[in-house]
Amino acid sequence: MSAIKRKLILIMLSPSSLKFLKELQKNNNKPWFDEHKAQYQEAKADYESLVQQIIDGLSRQDEDIQGLQVKDCTFRIYKDVRFSKDKSPYKTNMGAAFAKGGKKSPYAGYYFHFEPGGKSFAAGGLWMPDAPILKKTRQEIDYNFAEFQDIISQKEFIRAFGKVDGDALKTVPQGYSADNPALAYLKLKSLTVSKSFTDEVCTQPALTREILKTFAVMHPFLAFLNRAFD
Repeated sequence: MSAIKRKLILIMLSPSSLKFLKELQKNNNKPWFDEHKAQYQEAKADYESLVQQIIDGLSRQDEDIQGLQVKDCTFRIYKDVRFSKDKSPYKTNMGAAFAKGGKKSPYAGYYFHFEPGGKSFAAGGLWMPDAPILKKTRQEIDYNFAEFQDIISQKEFIRAFGKVDGDALKTVPQGYSADNPALAYLKLKSLTVSKSFTDEVCTQPALTREILKTFAVMHPFLAFLNRAFD
């Protein structure tokens, strides 16, 4: 086993990062955050180290991830509260999206969310895509439904994610019939899968390995969705 591979297996998140986010949940205000800015910077650096390890590992599994940098994937902790009833200024989680072109890309991609209280998860797919992309994705599923079914029916896939999820239309999408065998998926406005991670798992040495294993199971699903872009 190479030194790089050993490092990937051993990366985890620090309990101090978990503690910072727990305390932020109780003290979501600017004075407290400013007073604990040093702890935030440590937690941010800790999470970014994990993100870099994920990029390194994913790049070997999925060529679309090659060339991404940490800043291309991570989200700011500062919330945009202009249109929100909740005016608390900070997110109480850390997140990173890995997709062709980075976090703002329209492509289906991977996501890792770190939040205390057993709310961490690895996820992926298409989240509320624009109408033209959703239309192409529905067409891809309709044309190649047997292949799509085969991907999401694999034992590993079901064991990891259960099923493909997302908000669904109440009516049949335009251009399709009510007896279409793929209708349950054609009605979805998002097509996503996810797997939860406990706080304990997030602070164990095998975290990066577990995330990459989860993303490897997810990859055929994402590759299928991204064919709609071609």
